[in-house]
Amino acid sequence: MKRILAGLMLLSSCSHADILYEQERCLALNVYHEARSESLAGQYAVADVVLNRVDSNRFPDTICGVVYQARLWDGHPVRNKCHFSWFCDGKRDEPTERDAWYRAQEVAQSIMYADRFRGITEGATHYHTQYVDPSWNRNMRLVGTIGDHIFYLEER
Repeated sequence: MKRILAGLMLLSSCSHADILYEQERCLALNVYHEARSESLAGQYAVADVVLNRVDSNRFPDTICGVVYQARLWDGHPVRNKCHFSWFCDGKRDEPTERDAWYRAQEVAQSIMYADRFRGITEGATHYHTQYVDPSWNRNMRLVGTIGDHIFYLEER
């Protein structure tokens, strides 16, 4: 969390509360789109991966930076070239399922501010659903499976 706050301080044009709220919203959106049909453990695992990436030197220093990391063309994400597929799938990003959105917000708040279930993925920085087999996982160390997601650590 210290690294998250340090990265946020660089964005000083907004108040500290506004910046934290925006980071919380980015995390909740990612949980919502990536894991809203998962158990709470699965949702916390997705949130944990985002925070693990923020803590890694290989990814952006803010939650929103991690969530919106993508290859861009003319300032817009290229379809299927985002770190999290929902961001560049061409669909609207605003949550439409109210209960799932509230749950995603609760997960984001409790993992960010209370460290609830922080570490559930044992440091994993990558995951994918069980029904795909991406080529990038060949160079990763398997951590385990939670719900429909398989979690990995980068080999160094």
